[in-house]
Amino acid sequence: MSDTNGTRDTLDGAVIAVAGAAGPAGKATLKRLAEAGATVIGADADAERLVTAVDEARYAHGGATVIGDNVDLLDLHATRDWAGRIEKDFGRVDGLVHLVGGWRGGATFADTDLADWDLLEKLLIRTVQHTSLAFYEGLSRSDRGRYLLISAAGASKPTAGNAAYAASKAAAEAWTLALGDSFRKAGGETGPQQAAAILVVKALVHDAMRAERPNAKFAGFTDVTELAEAISGVWERPAAELNGTRLWLTEKP
Repeated sequence: MSDTNGTRDTLDGAVIAVAGAAGPAGKATLKRLAEAGATVIGADADAERLVTAVDEARYAHGGATVIGDNVDLLDLHATRDWAGRIEKDFGRVDGLVHLVGGWRGGATFADTDLADWDLLEKLLIRTVQHTSLAFYEGLSRSDRGRYLLISAAGASKPTAGNAAYAASKAAAEAWTLALGDSFRKAGGETGPQQAAAILVVKALVHDAMRAERPNAKFAGFTDVTELAEAISGVWERPAAELNGTRLWLTEKP
């Protein structure tokens, strides 16, 4: 199967879960993975937006299997149930793409509101912990298992007003790298057979943002379609080369 441009579908037979699938990046990712031939199961807390995202992906790629599950990723038990259902229904799971996001910040360091941390710790760290723990065994059984975290350049160079956000992203990155180390150890002398990796952006941009701010430059931003392409391309790289790495989609700070 190939798309209208003749692009070879490289993910035929793959089963990939997408956490945080209802936003602009999620929509683009569902479409691109479906285009590449994967069975895609998206989860989001916003059931209405998730239905729209799933329908758009199905419409864009007739015949593609794209499913939406309304899952509370802040509930470890519910997240484990989701992972278990995917394996039961499709016999395998080859990837988890973590797109759950959120931002809070202030003008200065002194203005930091620790309520922002309370929220971001849940959105940006807790959901990473839950999805990685829930999908670990399933990904470990796949010969092309991938766990992908979408992170921000600010985690490597925090600014004064973004302390809570940058710290949350940095913690999520550390957790993901620890998952990668587990894959490395499990691989032994032959090297990891699965991979955990981090895709780093400055920020994301999509068509609606450009329409709202036609004069904005969005310098260094990554379009959600470019992100989706990079996500899809991860499965073309050997696990040993990919595991435990940061893939920079913007200039390093």
